[in-house]
Amino acid sequence: MSLTLVIGPPAGGKSTWCREQAGPDDVIIDYDLIALAISPPRDSSDHEHSPAVKTITKAARKAAIDKALTLARDTDVYVIHSTPSRQLLDRYRMKGARIVTIDPGRETVMRRAKRERPWWMQQVIKQWYDDQAANDPSIADRGMALPTTAGAAGQRSATTPPPANALGW
Repeated sequence: MSLTLVIGPPAGGKSTWCREQAGPDDVIIDYDLIALAISPPRDSSDHEHSPAVKTITKAARKAAIDKALTLARDTDVYVIHSTPSRQLLDRYRMKGARIVTIDPGRETVMRRAKRERPWWMQQVIKQWYDDQAANDPSIADRGMALPTTAGAAGQRSATTPPPANALGW
């Protein structure tokens, strides 16, 4: 059994990748799905949440992660997190997590965001890529330059931690 931390830009395909990888008894911890679960019925592609829903979702996600970390020996656990802090990355590594980056590239992500996400998400995506480029200028326009394996639906995914300079680790 394993613990997998799935990182990448918003609208990068992290949730889809996890669904395609996970078995029926595996666990996927996804902020957006938790928020939808505690909100009034809405469109599953809706990413707009009230401040109360965001607060409760953050607390529920943290509790789910804390518990899942104790169960990763018994079941596969996938934790989706676009931009974990260095401290969180260290915590996941200490627990033996495999880190997977899902990044189909800036152009694809921006096209998806324009079609499927609130308008403000485009700025979040730009910031994600800017942060990556600040650590490695060669990735500014083409996604992250990481060792890759074939991912879902043409996505690029890295199944080993990136080099120290790629995410500022």
